[in-house]
Amino acid sequence: MPEQAHYAFLTTWLVDAPIEHVWDVIYAIERWPEWWRGVQSVTELVHGDGDGEGTVYRHVWRSTIPYSVRFESTVEEVRRPHLIVARARGELAGTGSFRLFESPLGTAVTYDWRVHTTKRWMNAIAPLARPVFAWNHHAVMNHGGVGLARALGAELVAQSSS
Repeated sequence: MPEQAHYAFLTTWLVDAPIEHVWDVIYAIERWPEWWRGVQSVTELVHGDGDGEGTVYRHVWRSTIPYSVRFESTVEEVRRPHLIVARARGELAGTGSFRLFESPLGTAVTYDWRVHTTKRWMNAIAPLARPVFAWNHHAVMNHGGVGLARALGAELVAQSSS
């Protein structure tokens, strides 16, 4: 059996909008498909506490690669309006963390995504496909930055993904 393929991505969006407004859009996870190209669906499976901790979502994502990725995420930590941490399991497994920061230019959002693939075929082709998987991830995140700014009626001042 092939070893798991591990990935670590860091994305930054700088949006000319107040942190509270940016938080509200990102925190409404079930509404991501409305503004984030590549997010096909997000369905709440388990309702968490008042802050959302413990909430479980089923995600279906599809971007340039003609394959939909499915996984569930469990919200582990919420600190309004600065932090959302979730653990993923399914075709992707690992953690994702949104962090929001106020700046003179608006709100900086970072997304740290550290996952591994669980599908045998994904792990088998990872040595060759890793650059394509990374390119696809960056495309999805770029769509997210553009969509977030559009949803806020704001300017996307800058974005980067590594």
